[in-house]
Parts: sequence; structure tokens; C-alpha cells
Amino acid sequence: MSSSAPASPDAIADKKRRRQVLEALSGLLLGMFVSMLASTVVSTSLPTIIHDLDGDQAAFTWVVTATLLTTAISTPIWGKLADLTNRKVLFQLAIAIFVIATAAAGFSQNPETLIAFRAVQGIGAGGLAALSQVIMADIISPRERGRYMGLFGAVMAVATVGGPLLGGVITDAWGWRWNFYVAIPFAVLALILVQSTLHLPQRAPKKTAIDYLGVILLSVAVSLLLIWVTLAGDQFEWWSWTTAWMVGGALVAVALFIVVEVRSKEPLIPLTLFRNRTFTLSVIASIATGLAMFGASVFLSQYMQLARGATPTEAGLMTIPMIAGLLISSVLVGALITRFGRWKPFVVLGALLLIAGSYLLSTIHYDTDFTLVSIYMVLLGAGVGMTMQNLVLVVQNTTEPAQIGVASSGVTFFRSLGGTIGVSVMGAALAARVTDLVAERKDDIAAAIASLGADAPTWAEQLQSGSLPKVSTMPEALRVIFEDIYATGISHSFLIAVPFAVLSLLAIVFLPNKPLTRMTTTERVQASEADLATVSVPEGMEALTATGSIATTEGDRNGEGTAR
Repeated sequence: MSSSAPASPDAIADKKRRRQVLEALSGLLLGMFVSMLASTVVSTSLPTIIHDLDGDQAAFTWVVTATLLTTAISTPIWGKLADLTNRKVLFQLAIAIFVIATAAAGFSQNPETLIAFRAVQGIGAGGLAALSQVIMADIISPRERGRYMGLFGAVMAVATVGGPLLGGVITDAWGWRWNFYVAIPFAVLALILVQSTLHLPQRAPKKTAIDYLGVILLSVAVSLLLIWVTLAGDQFEWWSWTTAWMVGGALVAVALFIVVEVRSKEPLIPLTLFRNRTFTLSVIASIATGLAMFGASVFLSQYMQLARGATPTEAGLMTIPMIAGLLISSVLVGALITRFGRWKPFVVLGALLLIAGSYLLSTIHYDTDFTLVSIYMVLLGAGVGMTMQNLVLVVQNTTEPAQIGVASSGVTFFRSLGGTIGVSVMGAALAARVTDLVAERKDDIAAAIASLGADAPTWAEQLQSGSLPKVSTMPEALRVIFEDIYATGISHSFLIAVPFAVLSLLAIVFLPNKPLTRMTTTERVQASEADLATVSVPEGMEALTATGSIATTEGDRNGEGTAR
């Protein structure tokens, strides 16, 4: 007779810990799903939305960059608050802000209103992006993170694949406004789950202080830069007095921001973090990753609809290869990192794939074989999947526990900033290129309009309005011309991402290859406190015996502990 051996205490403890982690992650995952769904469900319908609101290419770009701008600016604020106050309450507040602003955007009657609500939406998105990383560090160690990446990969897959598809179907069936309301029931459920399942360790209360002057200066610097990039070459010349005061104002704001951060007791972005080589190089690499991720998601959707005549639903289906590359690479690499404890080879490979994907997408035309376009999208998606989360991971692995929030949000901030600037630059390049191509082919366009007979005046008036065209509804003679124009313009804009991807590779190559710790942020704090107690108590007792009074230890004089 034989009987199965009882499970070891370690196996039982590991199983219990995994169950606790999964319970804590349930609300966090749903909150992230809400954020991603509300963003991606609108992506494929944006060309239709801007067309219906009589917006132009600049309006299209600002609908995207307004969200990215406020996301970037608010991310370090949320990260600083995470180091000072209740992270769970902050996460719930971020969900509420995000969803209320998203629903309000559904009532927009013009591009300006939509841009304003999307800006508020970005404030909530910044909180969700920063706080999710900080809370994960509280409950999962860097070495174990890959074990749970499958769950985050599944959420990303459902939101990034299902969102555009759902958005396309809703737009085609009921109208684009309903896309802004679909996330509301998920948000309510997320708030309930976070409240009931996310139990974070108690942290010592700290006095909350926000560097408001730093926030203002950072906002001014980034906003001036983005407005200049968007309007230069259209509203005014690249080399002009307007350019001089905008760029000069941005540089002055950056200089003042640095001065304020150096003198502030609670800086928005502690400049001391840049003494950490890992943090500095990860920031540089994150800029390129953000540009590739946000730029691809925005302009691939435009390519599918404006250069290949796809409907919003079809555009959602056609961008699946990029999402598949991102999903498979992030899940697979996460599992391999957990198993072997090595991260650098995978991140280097991701940077190489970013370069390859960006360059190859700069070669596409309106009639490029879609199999090739799909391969290019897979390469770009795989590069993003291998680099995006792992750059935050290596920063958290080397950062002091007291600065986990601000360090994590710092990397996320620069990734969002890279995406914001990237989308603005790519959008400006696209608008300028399209304008030049339309001028070059004015004779072809005039001939195509003349061939339309009675419909010629209507189409001539629509094209002269300056609003973003709906290419899929154009007559064949016009559609082919504009598909070629927009394909050329979009492929030209992708070329901008290539040098940034090369810079990202160089930064990643020089990242210190430090092994991943198996301790969570909470465990690192407890271990640090235990070490201090081990050092300070014997020294304090020795001093007490020698002098008859409690003496200040050397560790206390250095601010490391107090003898008891």
C-alpha cells in the first residue's frame, strides 16, 4: 500500500501566498482593464469622430496628445502621493476621475470640448498607470513578477484587441458616442473589487506636500513644446519669432523647474534619482518605447482607414497582429525572467525589434501586401512588449523602498512624455507631408473630381473644408489618390521613431545587469528596519553600560536609526 506524501510547509505557504496575491490583483487588474478599454474602444473610431465634429488633422493629433500630455504631467504627482499617503484610495480616485471624464467626452459637440474632456481623462490615466506599478511592487517581488504577467497579458489582450473591435462595431451600429459609455459598468465593479480585495500593508503616515510650482513649470514647458510642434509650419513658419518665444519659453520653464526641484523639500521628480545609472538609462529607453507604443496605436489606425479604406471595425481587426506581438512577447518574456532571473538579453532583443518594426513600417504603401504589414506590426508589438514593463521592473529592483512610487512614476512619466511628443511630431510631419502631396497632385485630384459629374461640386466643397476626410466613402477615382497620399504621409511619420529606437537600444545596452531581488517593497522595508534595530540596539546598550546614559550612535548621527 502507498499513500501520497503530504505537501511540504513551504508548498502550502507558497500556495496560500499565491491565492492572496491573486485576490489582491483582481481589483487592480479590473481597474487597468477599465483604463485600457476606455482608451482603446475609441481608437478605431477617432477618424470618424473627428470627421463628424468637423475637425482637421491637428484636431485629431490634439485629441490624442491632450490625454497623453495630462497623463505625463500627472503621473509624477500620483507617484509622489503614493509615497506619502493611502495608495488604495488614490487608485480608486484615479478610476473615478478617468471614467467620469470619459463619459463626459461622449457629449462633445466640437473638437475643442472633446480635447478638454480627454485632458481630464488623462489625469485619471496617469494615476492608474503610476499606482498600478507601485501597488504591484508592494505585493509582488521583481523576481516573481513574471509569474503573474500572464494575467496582465490576458487583460491587455482582451482590452487592446476587444476594445478596437467593440469600438468599431458600436460606431458602425449605434454611433461613436456610445464608445465613451461602455466602460462605466466595469468601473463600478472595479471600485467594489478594489475596496473588498486589495489589502495593502499599513504604512507610517507622512505629511503630504505637493510641489505645486514644479507642476506649473512642468506643465508650461511641455505644453509650449507641444503647441509649437503642432502649429509650426501651418499657423506660422518653423523659423519665426513665434517659434523663438515658444521654444525659448519652454527652455526657461525647464531651467526654472530644475531650480525649483533642487530647492524643494518634496520635489515632484527628485533629481537625485538621476544619480542612479539604472534609473537614468531606463528613462532614456522609455522615451523611445513610449513613442513607438503610442505612435503606432494612433497612426496604424489612421493608416488602415485612410490608406486602405477600412471601416472602424475592419481597422480594429487589422491591427490585431501588433497586439498579438505585444501580448505573446510580454507573457513569454515575463515567464522566462521569473524562471531564470535574467532580464537584460530579453530587453536588448526588444530594443532591436523596436528598431526593425519602426523602420519597416516606414516603408509601407497603400497597396503593400498586408501579410508584410502584419509582420512589421508583430515586430513592433514584440519590441514594446519586451521593453515597456521590464524597464519599470529593473528600476524598482534598484530603487530605495521609500522612493518606489516616485521612481516608478518617473519612468512612466518619461514614457508618456515620449509618446506625447512623438505623437505630436509624427502628427505634424503627417499633416505637412499630406499638404505637400495634395499640392503636388492637385491636377490628378481635379481630374478625378471632374469625372464625378453631378457629384463633383459636393466633393470639391468637402475637400476644401480642410476637415479630415472619410476615405472609405469616397468614389473610386478620388479614393485611390487619397489612399496613396495618406499612406505616404503615415509611412514618412514612422521614420521619425527609428532614431529614438536606436537611442533606446544604446541606453539598454549600458544598463547595469543587476540580479532581481525576491523581496517585495514591503519586505525590503521590514528587512531594512530589522537591520537598523540589529545594529543600533547592541551599540546603544554598550554605550549605556559605559556612560550610564543613552548615547547617540554613529548610525543616528548619519540619520540611520535611534538607540533604544
